[in-house]
Amino acid sequence: MAKKYNDTWNLDNIFVGGTKSATLQTKLEGVSQLINNYQTSLHNWKNTTPHTDVFIDLLTQQEAIEKALGQVATFINMCHDAYTNDTHAIVVKGQVMTQYSELKKLLNQFTKKVVAIPAPDWHMLLKHNKLAKIAFPLNELRSKGSRLRSEAEEALIAELHKDGLSGWSDLYATVVSTMTIPFTDKQGETETLSVGQAMNRMYADPDPAVRQQLFNNWENAWQKQAPIFTDILNHLDGYRITLQNKHDYKDHLEEPLEYNRMTKATLDAMWQAIDKHKQPFIDFLNKKAELFGMEKLGWQDVEAPLALDDDQAKSFSYDQACDFIIEHFSSFGSELTDFAKHALTNQWVEAEDRPNKRPGGYCASLPEFNESRIFMTFTGSASDTGTLAHELGHAFHSHVLKDAPYLNRHYAMNVAETASTFAETIIANATVQQAQSKQEKLVLLNTKLENATAMFMNIHARFLFEDAFYKERADGVVSTERLNTLMINAQKEAFGDALSSYHPHFWCSKLHFFIDDIPFYNFPYTFGFLFSLGVYAKYLESPEGFEAKYIALLKDTGAMTVEDLAKKHLDVDLTDQSFWTNGIQLMVKDVESFIELADQLA
Repeated sequence: MAKKYNDTWNLDNIFVGGTKSATLQTKLEGVSQLINNYQTSLHNWKNTTPHTDVFIDLLTQQEAIEKALGQVATFINMCHDAYTNDTHAIVVKGQVMTQYSELKKLLNQFTKKVVAIPAPDWHMLLKHNKLAKIAFPLNELRSKGSRLRSEAEEALIAELHKDGLSGWSDLYATVVSTMTIPFTDKQGETETLSVGQAMNRMYADPDPAVRQQLFNNWENAWQKQAPIFTDILNHLDGYRITLQNKHDYKDHLEEPLEYNRMTKATLDAMWQAIDKHKQPFIDFLNKKAELFGMEKLGWQDVEAPLALDDDQAKSFSYDQACDFIIEHFSSFGSELTDFAKHALTNQWVEAEDRPNKRPGGYCASLPEFNESRIFMTFTGSASDTGTLAHELGHAFHSHVLKDAPYLNRHYAMNVAETASTFAETIIANATVQQAQSKQEKLVLLNTKLENATAMFMNIHARFLFEDAFYKERADGVVSTERLNTLMINAQKEAFGDALSSYHPHFWCSKLHFFIDDIPFYNFPYTFGFLFSLGVYAKYLESPEGFEAKYIALLKDTGAMTVEDLAKKHLDVDLTDQSFWTNGIQLMVKDVESFIELADQLA
């Protein structure tokens, strides 16, 4: 039967010829010329305060360069992530990184000139109609710019970035792309899996023996490469700590909090609420272990699907998943539905399950097209369907901002998770509501609660590990053995010691620890999850016409702090634990339903 939705990207409609495309090289040459023109314009800014038209022109040139570089960078990453054996992608990545480095040096010069504008002149400048609309990000730029060192120092930092932060991050990706995981089936046949294939099967296979074998082989593979990853992580974050110190950050959390436009009080309130209300989710894990006939779950069992009696875990073909998502998005609003149809029918998604793909999933922007692209591996589970909805939510967030001023489209990662989690929640609730039996409902509740335990436990463990690691790294290099210990300690604390086995080399296997541009990549997921639940609760209270209110909230995500965003659109205080507790309680209801159903079926 012919596929209704193609599950592979159409890369040729971006640049024909892949990473060796002649058009791509012409594009890069054009970007170099744009950068040269911008450098000339910036050099011509002689006075302390530029004429308004000059200032607007500089911003316009910046936008053109950033969009062009973003377009190329996304394309190259798409090529390499979908085909990790494309060795030429690394070459072009190097070209792009060089151009980013040149742009970074010029942007630092621009920022220092912005900081030098006298306050009265600055306030007068922002009264211009075009600039008043982007006053928040411009004031933010001016504030952050006060941290910059001298022009020469910042130019050197930008130059070193290529072989510093980015270099170490690229090395991690290269090593992972060469790794394989063996798996031997019941017939004694051994196959070699990519890291992505092994991870998907390890967490999704209903057979505990398969999960155990894959987990053992998985741990062995990461252990073998751990000395390399130890070097990478130490150098990556040692480099970052040095930069933070030079830019007058008080501690390792100040930069990620600034990036996410949130306060430490908000972060603390969120984790404290989770700590106080973790027991129901420990109860969920214990009940799941009981259903599996285990005393406690092992690490590899936490996300395992339930298969009760003859009732198999609900599975979807890719076509079915796409239709299911479109159907249930329509219950929320027409704009989200029409957008999802467009993305799915125009090959915006790379979902094919095949070798030589990197693990994980994401949504990336093609800024010159005002479009997004989604990467994942679809294996047919309800969880994969939720992931597809999640990434479509990300893409929708970018879509509703396409007509906003360019600087107001730069929302932080924590609120970026709002639209994605909201979309995923719509689909998760739909699958539970449409369950045809108690067994199926239990299976689907399990899938939904796996997400909650990931947010409240797995990601909490990542945060605890990273927080502890940064503190120790400030005093010197941290050994592989110590990294493993920090990881185990964090997992035990976050999971309430509820598991029978843990994953000491998780820090190796999680890409998020090795991303170069954003420190502490993990806690924004939990923020976005709970913030989204708060938005969803408002939707349930008054669904009529809510899509318009929802889009209004998304449009403000790049133009204010998260505390102001919550106050304006939800009338809540994010530094108050009660907001976070209310979101957690929505998931506690699912735990109660799960345990009740499990006891009935037992």
